[in-house]
Amino acid sequence: MGVMAQTNVDILRGTLDLLILKALSWGSTHGYGVARWIEQATQDVLQIEEGSLYPALHRLESRDWIASEWGTSENNRRAKFYTLTPKGRAQLRVEAATWTRFAQAVFAALEAPPSPA
Repeated sequence: MGVMAQTNVDILRGTLDLLILKALSWGSTHGYGVARWIEQATQDVLQIEEGSLYPALHRLESRDWIASEWGTSENNRRAKFYTLTPKGRAQLRVEAATWTRFAQAVFAALEAPPSPA
């Protein structure tokens, strides 16, 4: 009875997109660098799987929010490097403001007293 269930945090698509844009706001990097930044920034609460990351990167690139080019990674491997575009930087501002309002509303609801009966 005393076994605690492990909590898995699933990332909604829009949230993953926002985190990718934020990761790239610090500069150009490859997919692995994006995933590592998200993991470090969230104290490893959010683990990004390749099956979610690369479709999201392609989706953002198709919207012209990020651009990519081939380069060489730190360990001398060929890798695609992603960069935030001006359109992506504007989208990051909009998404961050929207997500912040949403999160504040959820926190307010979680801390709200019960409604009078």
